[in-house]
Amino acid sequence: MARRPVVVSRPSPSGGRRVRADGEILGLAYGVRDVEEFLRRAGLEDVDVETSDLIEWRGGGPEVWSVRT
Repeated sequence: MARRPVVVSRPSPSGGRRVRADGEILGLAYGVRDVEEFLRRAGLEDVDVETSDLIEWRGGGPEVWSVRT
């Protein structure tokens, strides 16, 4: 499987998901808009964060923002 340049980690117990691009931490996102903003700042403005093959969502897709119990 090819490595994707953007990784959104699984939700943390304290809230939020870490976002990395090419191994660099961009920030802690609390929703899709945060991910969009981090990517915009990284120069990836035209990426649809919900459907792009550039993004690897771990622990659930763009609709998951809290730890499931």
